[in-house]
Amino acid sequence: MSTPTLQQAHGPAFTRIYAVGAARGEHVVPNEDLIEPINSSDEWIQQRTGIITRTRSGPDVSALDLATSAATEAIERSGVAPELIDVVIIATISNVQQTPSMAAVVADRVGANPAAAYDMNAACAGYAYAVAQADALIRAGAARHALVIGAEKLSDVVDPTDRSISFLLGDGAGAVVIGPSDTPGISATVWGSDGSKAGAVGMDHTLIEFREGAAAWPTLRQEGQTVFRWAVWDMAKVAKEALDRAGVTAADIAAFIPHQANMRIIDEFAKQLKLPEDVVIARDIATTGNTSAASIPLATHRLLDEHPELSGGLALQIGFGAGLVFGAQVVVLP
Repeated sequence: MSTPTLQQAHGPAFTRIYAVGAARGEHVVPNEDLIEPINSSDEWIQQRTGIITRTRSGPDVSALDLATSAATEAIERSGVAPELIDVVIIATISNVQQTPSMAAVVADRVGANPAAAYDMNAACAGYAYAVAQADALIRAGAARHALVIGAEKLSDVVDPTDRSISFLLGDGAGAVVIGPSDTPGISATVWGSDGSKAGAVGMDHTLIEFREGAAAWPTLRQEGQTVFRWAVWDMAKVAKEALDRAGVTAADIAAFIPHQANMRIIDEFAKQLKLPEDVVIARDIATTGNTSAASIPLATHRLLDEHPELSGGLALQIGFGAGLVFGAQVVVLP
């Protein structure tokens, strides 16, 4: 008996981002509110990071709530009916409930049930990873429309006495709807990891240690200089490779949207990429802080609100963080 040939799905040749939605923590937290526990100053934080304020949510607002708000706006702006969304991907490191996924609950909340839904953890590169996955799933025919969300409530995993990272972190969510396109709207992604540097950023304890009383609630820590050097030198090379993979140069892009990790890193990126003066650089970190997987879509949302003329232009986006992991691609701005 002969084995029948399996049928496989085939999707559209190209995809693009249709719209962006955002939700920031409802509280604006200035540096002055954080300096006493870390024995620091407003001037020290601004000089080292460029952060003036960050947004954080109160105890009644979860990462799930932020994700839902951002997703609702993105869907409304996209013009795609929520029931036509086939897959929901949430990039996050701050889902305090290991299971079920935030994505499944958000899919139901926004009316996309029974879309495929899952959370994924690639830290601050999570959004770039999720965009790559959505693009590939649609072009493979596994989905028609995707909802991609970066959502974090990092104030849940902060030790206010920690000088390595606590003052950097904020809460927020950014979402995009991705679907078929007649022309290329998302370039090939340059992504990867270096687990040999896994200790440079991450949680200081495991949940097992916490449960057994051997450690406090796990919070984020980082080796600042290690991360800074890696981000400035290695990630600039990744950004250049992403431009090459997209078949464009720095002169062709309208905007540069890096992960909002540190203003000094962003400035050094711009120098190494030799960005023309007319390229608009996202600097959302100054008033939102570092929101990990949410930072690129949040920065994109603000950039388009402040510079609507960028719509239709090319943006280079790159995320990098704990793992260590990285991901970069060029996209057409909605």
